[in-house]
Amino acid sequence: MKKEKEELIKKIRRREAKIAVIGLGHVGLPTAAIFANAGFRVTGADVSQKIVAVISKGKSPYVEPNLDNLLRKAKKTGRLEVTTNSTEAVKETNVVVVCVQTPLTEDKKPNLNYLRKACEVVINGLSRGKLVLIESTVPPRTINDIIVPLFEKGGDLKCGTDFWLAYCPERIAPGKAIRDFVESPRIIGGYNRESAEVTVELLKTIVKGEILTTDCTSAEIAKLSENAFRDVNIAFANELALICEQIGADVTEVIRLANTHPRVNVHKPGCGVGGPCLPKDPHLLLHSTKKEGLSVIEPSRELNDYMAGHTVELVIKALKKAGKSIQGSRIAVFGAAYKGGIADTRNSSAEKITHELIKQGAEVVVYDPYSNESFGAKKAKNIDTAVKGADCIVIATNHEVFKELKLERIKALMGKKPAIIDGRRIVHPEQAKKQDFIYLGVGYSK
Repeated sequence: MKKEKEELIKKIRRREAKIAVIGLGHVGLPTAAIFANAGFRVTGADVSQKIVAVISKGKSPYVEPNLDNLLRKAKKTGRLEVTTNSTEAVKETNVVVVCVQTPLTEDKKPNLNYLRKACEVVINGLSRGKLVLIESTVPPRTINDIIVPLFEKGGDLKCGTDFWLAYCPERIAPGKAIRDFVESPRIIGGYNRESAEVTVELLKTIVKGEILTTDCTSAEIAKLSENAFRDVNIAFANELALICEQIGADVTEVIRLANTHPRVNVHKPGCGVGGPCLPKDPHLLLHSTKKEGLSVIEPSRELNDYMAGHTVELVIKALKKAGKSIQGSRIAVFGAAYKGGIADTRNSSAEKITHELIKQGAEVVVYDPYSNESFGAKKAKNIDTAVKGADCIVIATNHEVFKELKLERIKALMGKKPAIIDGRRIVHPEQAKKQDFIYLGVGYSK
């Protein structure tokens, strides 16, 4: 295999290696577009005919800065093709990158069915001298205990001997995917040393950040620990916020002061944690582990899930101060996306808040400048229509436009004794009170 390895590395360095990307979602499509614009011939494959049809026109099926531009360039040069025939895509390429989703089941267990099916497709087109990369986020030991046996079951090709395999977890955030893919350090978990070496050569063609090599299991745990750490840190901030509410302090002031310590970096509290990674990765990390002695990660996840319901409790409290009931009250939810500056609504706290408000009998309208999603509530076209006649505003997403609200104008459009529930702590409490709003925020009850 030494000869095959040298030949593949030469092809990679000359941009002659052909690449197949299986799965054209939020990770796979940027991956395909970046490799194509780096000079490689790329075939992107997805089971969705609708997604393939959109990409064929040089457009992205979802909003991601600069992605449409990269797709247009790739289409113009002819370096990116898309198809629903994944097997043929694998057969005709030297490198295969698997980027399919790995969601959770309803009982918070990892659903690896998409990954298994994608790997079966790869197996059907696999031949000697190919490199297979797994980018999908997976529980620890998935590569060694599930993927490798799947590839070698009943086949003549041996992993690390006849073909190379590596786990290369993505480190991108929606809204920053292109930049993160190129500039962030990357971890390569090689099945063996040769697999890691070939993968390094591939990533060196597009990655400016440091490239770190290790074994598959360490890479899997490292990926999950990154997001689990953030989730735990946010949970600490949220618990601190709940403490401040009970005692009568402002958590933003407390955190500002605490973070002046050179070894302290408390994250921001809020009405919940959303997105494709943070609500999922802690569960993947804990999968198949014994829970005895483990008392940080899982409770943190539960606390962060609790915050959406707590935000609704703040709504009820504020309305009660105004002499109103939640049933029949008109409530404007500001934001549908899970974080500011993007349209992505996956696992959004706004969805949980909206559903609970509707369940409690409120008349809910949702406004988001990036997304058309309203989670079953009415959809407002702008801020004015959202707040007209409203009894309460719930800020669920930290979009920049919500940080610049004209409170005097908004109050004039709202009902009597209006309230602001600040789930992201972006409105200054004193400014809200100056305009005679009833103001309650996560971590604030002065």
